[in-house]
Amino acid sequence: MPVILMVLGFIWWWPLGLLVLGFLIARGRLGCWRHSVYAGDGPMLDWEHRGDRWERKIARMQDKMERMRGRMDRFRSRGDWFGPTSSGNSAFDDYRSETLKRLEDEQREFKEFLARLRFAKDRTEFDQFMAERRQRPVEPDSPAEPPPTDPRH
Repeated sequence: MPVILMVLGFIWWWPLGLLVLGFLIARGRLGCWRHSVYAGDGPMLDWEHRGDRWERKIARMQDKMERMRGRMDRFRSRGDWFGPTSSGNSAFDDYRSETLKRLEDEQREFKEFLARLRFAKDRTEFDQFMAERRQRPVEPDSPAEPPPTDPRH
């Protein structure tokens, strides 16, 4: 809505459009500046942070897909418009359910593995940082110099 007002302000009388634009910028109401990456708080070209952002997006998408899969499974368990979900062959239905369960277990184990891998990577990076910090030579305090005197006295 504010963007529409700004455009209409530019169409009707351009100083009004500038006024609305300035107001939106001052209030932080433009949607693209809500993220710290664009606002100057965060590193703009730091690829590690971008990777973290993409990982969060992918994890969120996977969660949504799992919720959707759960809904579809509940729908299928009731049977759909074309009849029950059973194929009519109980041996095949058992095989299919076991295979799906095995795949879900493998997916869960893989997610746990990735979490352990990320933790191990973070731990090694932290240990490396601490080791470098310990090896840094301690800067001796500079000899006590007399404070500068005020020329006015």
